This record gives sequence, C-alpha cells and structure tokens, in this order.
Amino acid sequence: MSEPATNPGAIAPRLAIFTDFDGTLVEIADTPDAVEVSTELTDQLDQASRDFDHAFAVITGREIADIDRFLSPLHLPVAGAHGAQRRRADGTLLELDDEISAAAEAIAEAVQPFLMTHPELILEAKDGAVALHYRQAQQLENECVLVMQEAIADHPGFTLVHGKMVIEARPSGYDKGSALRAFMQEEPFRGRTPIFIGDDTTDEDAFRVAQELGGIGIKLGPGETVARMRIADVASVHALLRGLAEITTRPQAAEELEQEDPILAETTAH
Repeated sequence: MSEPATNPGAIAPRLAIFTDFDGTLVEIADTPDAVEVSTELTDQLDQASRDFDHAFAVITGREIADIDRFLSPLHLPVAGAHGAQRRRADGTLLELDDEISAAAEAIAEAVQPFLMTHPELILEAKDGAVALHYRQAQQLENECVLVMQEAIADHPGFTLVHGKMVIEARPSGYDKGSALRAFMQEEPFRGRTPIFIGDDTTDEDAFRVAQELGGIGIKLGPGETVARMRIADVASVHALLRGLAEITTRPQAAEELEQEDPILAETTAH
C-alpha cells in the first residue's frame, strides 16, 4: 500500500537566511558609527539564529568587528568587507591575504589628502576594503569617484563599487554573492534554501547567487534589482524574519503563507 500523500505546504522548510546590515537590519545613519541597535533587535536575531538552526548570517560591507560591536553579545556567522572577511558558523575566522590588507592601507593613505580639504567626508578604512562616504557632502560625488579611481590605479586587484552615498574599493573576486556561495557549501547552511535580504546595489550579487541556488532575493525599497521579491522598510524586514522563523517552527504556517504570498511559499517549500 502506498504512503498517504502529504501536503508539501505543511512540511517545515529548511531555510538559510542571509541579510545585509545597514539599511536592512538597521536604519541608515548619517555616519557609520551613529547606527542604533536596540536590545529588542539583538534578542530577535538571537532567537532567529536558533529558529533557523544557526543557518543565519550577516553579509555586509562593514568589518566583522563592527557587526560584533553593534550586535554584542551575539557572534553570528558574518561576511565582512563584502566577503573579504568571513567568520564561519563554527567560529573559524578566515585569514585575509596580507597583500590585500597592505593594498587597502595604501588606498586609504592615497585618499587622505582629499579628506584634509573636505573634512565633511568620512573615510572608512577596513582590513581589506576602503569606503569613502559622502552623505554629508553629496555635491562631491563625482570628485569622490575620481579620487577613488586614482587611488586604486596602482592596485589592479581592487575594483570600485557604488553604494548609497558611498564609493568603495574592494578586492576583485570578493562580493556578497561569493560570500553567500561559500557559506552555502558549509554546515549548517549546506542543503538549505537560501534567502538573502538587502537594500543596496552591492546586494545584487547576493540576490543573484541566492536565486541561482534555488532560493530568493528580497530587495528592500525602490530601485532596479534582480531580486524576485521586494519589501518596504526595515520594520518589514524584522516582521519577515519573525514570519519565516514561524514557518520553520510551525509547519502549518506555510499553508497560511501560500494563501498570502505564493511566490515566497514556493521558495520556502524547496
């Protein structure tokens, strides 16, 4: 006798959740250090990590140390500096190539004279990347781009990427998509359906890879994107994380999602 048919919507999906930080988990601030993280958010992320069996990671342009500082006492799996830095779920920190670190330092030094004449700009020198923020001087965007182009001219291993009021030099071959792909080859992410949530142009690589791997990209806010889904704001991201966690812990919630959002329901049923 054949086994009775089961409703796939009632099977708890095995999800791997990846999310950007600035503009996604937290509101964008005027300066990188002005970001505010509530205790409620850190508690929610701690619970989400457990709900997803620790297959929950932050993929960001910030350094890992920044994320640890903002989300303390949490130590989540994190890809920092657009994947140039990465900490696995088991806590292993992958070492960055010394040549990349040295090149990033040289690029930051090359930009310093420009900052001396424009103190309203903010230079974020990371271990492996350099970001020039012009949120406080948006009229200088073109000049910032030119200065960064000159700064990387002697470092062919670096490319420029544009974000929200920021131009960043990052090592070629590293992006949020490659970081997501690397996580997906490791436990506890391996074999799960990836979902990546982000808000900026630098998140497009991760949207693309998540969808190549059978998952979905979710874009926060307006703008062209390859992501299959869109979400309104940071508060909606928090609500989405709670909803996805509920689906994994309460299988019948997947049937309710099928009625509300068939596209996301199809993805989470993989």
